[in-house]
Amino acid sequence: MKIGMIGAGYVGLVSAACFAEFGWSVDCVDQDQERVEQLKNGIIPIYEPGLDDLVERNLEDGRLQFTTEIDRAVAESDVIFLAVGTPMRRGDGYADLSYVYKAVEDLTPHLQGFTIIVTKSTVPVGTSREIERRISALRDDVDIAVCSNPEFLREGSAIQDFTHPDRVLVGCDDARAREVMERVYKPLTLRNAPLMFTSRESAELAKYAANAFLAMKISYINEMADLCEQIGANVHEVASAIGSDKRIGDKFLHPGPGYGGSCFPKDIAALIRTGREAKSPLSLIEQVEKINTERKIAMTSRIEKALSGDLRGKTIAVLGVTFKPNTDDIREAPSLVLVPMLLERGATVRAYDPKGQENASEQLNGVDWCESAMDAAKEADAVIVLTEWNEFRGLDLKVLKQNMAGDVLVDLRNIYTDQQALEAGFEYSSIGR
Repeated sequence: MKIGMIGAGYVGLVSAACFAEFGWSVDCVDQDQERVEQLKNGIIPIYEPGLDDLVERNLEDGRLQFTTEIDRAVAESDVIFLAVGTPMRRGDGYADLSYVYKAVEDLTPHLQGFTIIVTKSTVPVGTSREIERRISALRDDVDIAVCSNPEFLREGSAIQDFTHPDRVLVGCDDARAREVMERVYKPLTLRNAPLMFTSRESAELAKYAANAFLAMKISYINEMADLCEQIGANVHEVASAIGSDKRIGDKFLHPGPGYGGSCFPKDIAALIRTGREAKSPLSLIEQVEKINTERKIAMTSRIEKALSGDLRGKTIAVLGVTFKPNTDDIREAPSLVLVPMLLERGATVRAYDPKGQENASEQLNGVDWCESAMDAAKEADAVIVLTEWNEFRGLDLKVLKQNMAGDVLVDLRNIYTDQQALEAGFEYSSIGR
């Protein structure tokens, strides 16, 4: 089996490495010459636990290659996955499909024999059929099938998610393509991973629907957390009680400063746009988006309140700027809203993140970047926990307090207990407790 992966970004790189690990021969194509050269030398441009070892091993074994030569990769491949970016389009929130269609234009001249084109990128409903139409318009002699195979990878645990999935979803209406896709994923189905075949439209919508539902759970528990604070309940006890119900489940019931990342915000915006265009508005999902936007803004007021209502002249240590731990991704992270607001209100911000500082420094101007959490806390009036990196859980709070000028600890991820914080001498504020 020969696989072509168009795009060496997050999804493309993880997918290419994992397919190679299955034993398939994979050509990963990207137009960025510098990125390709880095990857050939085993330099991974993103942080994902375990990915560097996976890439190195399969490069050495010859199953994984990186190239800018799309002609050869396409001509030799049985299956071509499209894993290029589909960012949120400015102005209307819709998915920008220009990279997808550019990849289609680039690969079509080099198609030989029966080839399956698979959208791995998250794309709106109808994209697979539009790809089919565009290829046919460019070449009426090609023998192709276009499938949808959305990814369900969580940043920070993507390799585990790819190799041990809850399900593999394939939208396909061609019998020959179905047979090939069954072979592609045979290493997983041999371990009893469910391989689900649906229509292309169902597969495309399912990815958006899944992310919207998870985002809804996050916004739901955040609103419950606010209610808990008003009536004296504990949101973790509430979440544990409802999460024990198998109909609900305990995942994504952790209160915090709102969701971010490369998927939820753009996918929800695209789904909302799809609903409006189909004259079937998704009012519940629109409210989820509104709640999350307001949530990030409200966190600044929470910090301001903890510091007696005035941030002017205060030094604030921010621990974590990525949207979640175990990634260097800061796209749509709460920090991108909260940190500028702190600066605008007159605070000095000292920040530390184990992996995200390089990316964050390009977008967060005016921040003093530090080498550790303890360094960030030096002479700070308050410490804010914004991302729940494991190394923050193990901090000696008494030493942290000794480094500070003030005594305020605002824990927006609830990684400490009231008792821990109070014993260390903090004025402690958390979410929903």
